[in-house]
Amino acid sequence: MDEIRTPAEQDAAVEAAVLRQLLALHPVQVTLEELHRELGIDAEDFAQRDAVERAVQDLAAAGLLHRLDEFAIPTRAALRFSELMEA
Repeated sequence: MDEIRTPAEQDAAVEAAVLRQLLALHPVQVTLEELHRELGIDAEDFAQRDAVERAVQDLAAAGLLHRLDEFAIPTRAALRFSELMEA
């Protein structure tokens, strides 16, 4: 049976996927369009593209990403946390 998620759980899952992908690609600077492609999101899928863009915005507000024009870049804090989780 498929797991049913609340909207908040869905948003958190997208945020986690976005942050994982950006950390995996670091130090490469990724545009939102490249991020969509990396996550396998179809160019015509407005809902998924919007979810990723909201995730980037929310992660930036939380201090985990920098948003520079079309680029999304993990912050130093996010990179350090990732290092600690791998230790």
